[in-house]
Amino acid sequence: MTALGDLIEIDDRTVLVLGQGLDLGRGQPDVANALVHRAGDTLVLVDTGVTEVFRAALREASARVGPWSRALVLTTHGHLDHVGNNDLADALGVPAEHWVPAPDLDQMRDPVGYWIRAFERVAGPAELSDPAGTAARVVSLFRPMRPFGRTTRTYEERPLERIRTGPLRSTGWTFADGAVRVLRSQGHCAGHVIVHLRDPGVLHLSDEGNGPCGAMADADQLKIQTVLGSAALLFEAGEAALLTDGHTFAVRPAAEAVSHLDRLLDQAIALQEASLGLVGQGGPVAPGGFAAGYGRAMADLGVGGANPNALFTAMSAVNQLRELGLRPESGAADAPWSRPPSRSCKADG
Repeated sequence: MTALGDLIEIDDRTVLVLGQGLDLGRGQPDVANALVHRAGDTLVLVDTGVTEVFRAALREASARVGPWSRALVLTTHGHLDHVGNNDLADALGVPAEHWVPAPDLDQMRDPVGYWIRAFERVAGPAELSDPAGTAARVVSLFRPMRPFGRTTRTYEERPLERIRTGPLRSTGWTFADGAVRVLRSQGHCAGHVIVHLRDPGVLHLSDEGNGPCGAMADADQLKIQTVLGSAALLFEAGEAALLTDGHTFAVRPAAEAVSHLDRLLDQAIALQEASLGLVGQGGPVAPGGFAAGYGRAMADLGVGGANPNALFTAMSAVNQLRELGLRPESGAADAPWSRPPSRSCKADG
């Protein structure tokens, strides 16, 4: 049984700081895992979670991997459970850099607005009567919230690099003389990045591995699945040795990591097949009925993911409808969904 702020020592320079799951009923925010690593004389923090308890755990882990004389704080994406202690970069007492994804700046500045848009999309299928109020209540759980510091800049201010990691060619940015690689992924949300720590061989997926189908309004299913496949390739090629992520409280060695990634891809395929059965010939489909059937399919397939609850299941269901090519027939919250009619071109003459 793990607790918020527990430390898993990967090696004498690398520690995984464990977060916790979301419990709306108890008013408990989810907190994402964070990586603490020392590359030469540089302290590297990959995400900072949220809550004062987690902040203290980050400081403990930072002391454990020392000594260091500069700091590098890397934000994988802008969700609340990953950014609450970002101002720690200003409080470490050494020269520091803090980098965030530019596409996520808006949600970091206005998290309530971001979650209102997320919940409005599923007001019908989730039977959510007050998306704005629900968004405000959810955001209020994440305190204190300090996503910016004096040194905060966006990755996109740096020149984009082509990064070769064994057989994989990626784009992103390198730090600490190449010991830290930040690779663009953008599946879980618009600005998402993953991080590869060269020396311990740790590949940190953050939230790209949350499940086989993304829930967020700015998720991209193809990118999620591409990241999962690329990550498996890195392990099979020996370029990565350990897999960590934002919400699985474990460190997976290579063979287990590949099996886990393949399982997520298999679940994505099985969910798509089940969803095709639910929509039949493509509509009209009642979104509430589809979400209920989608939830049953997830249960039958053993699909978990981070923070499973009815609201997130409905969010994933709506994304799956779009993935199948269906669109709402009107702007009403409970409007049926159907496939737009195909147009055939008549041959001339």
